[in-house]
Amino acid sequence: MAIQITAIRLSSGTTHEHIIHLWWKNPADGKTGDNTRAQIVSWIEDQNGKAYTDDGKGHRADVAVVTPRQGEKYLRTHSDGAWTNNLLALPRR
Repeated sequence: MAIQITAIRLSSGTTHEHIIHLWWKNPADGKTGDNTRAQIVSWIEDQNGKAYTDDGKGHRADVAVVTPRQGEKYLRTHSDGAWTNNLLALPRR
């Protein structure tokens, strides 16, 4: 199952590390939901979950877990071999 991330919430900053909550939908069954960043990180790493963003114009970017040297793991999009800012372009809640 792959979910599409549709919105984010930031706290105390404007970079990927500050994303604390994400909203998503499953295009396969129409289910929607929301989870904390930690829950999505765990789902991707421990359950082989897949997530992506889609701008509605055919530009899709996979969501990946970033493990920094210090601090908590966070999420960022990766497309065509490069890290991208697609998550930060999503609507905020």
